[in-house]
Amino acid sequence: MTNQIYPSAQPPSIEPTFYYFAYGSCMCPVDLQRTLGENTRNYVVGTAILKNYRLAFNRRSHHRNCGVLDVVRDSQSRVEGVLYRLPWRLSDRLDEREEVPTCGYRRETIEVESGDRRYTQVRTYTVVDKLSRELAPNDWYFQVVLRGAVTCGLSEQYCWQLFEHMYRLQQDRQAV
Repeated sequence: MTNQIYPSAQPPSIEPTFYYFAYGSCMCPVDLQRTLGENTRNYVVGTAILKNYRLAFNRRSHHRNCGVLDVVRDSQSRVEGVLYRLPWRLSDRLDEREEVPTCGYRRETIEVESGDRRYTQVRTYTVVDKLSRELAPNDWYFQVVLRGAVTCGLSEQYCWQLFEHMYRLQQDRQAV
């Protein structure tokens, strides 16, 4: 996994910033831009790894009408994603996207590794009321998550695991 996706993307910032680890649809800078209202490509630090967590589709998004991703503690797993360094002025918009005001997700402070550096005090979001069973993503969500993973350079093996996980959930749903 390379961390040199956007080598000149991190100019010194004169405004307050925070680090944000995206593991779902927000990995796609185009989709994140749609919500935040500005180009987010320049805020990408690079790929990152969150250890001792796994992905799960354990939330039903009423907005997207499908299962959406969450990270769940699991000492045997790891999650690949995208590390952003966002201006603090975008914090409220990100919270709204993640439905924090309506208790969809909540902020969680984590530690990730990106390249040869460890980042502490990184924000991510976890589901508040987790479903007891995973719920399949719809085709749109499937595509935007996979596009973000591939575009931002997550490892090929991880992209395939992500694809297979989403595909299996969709196939299981059709079999019911």
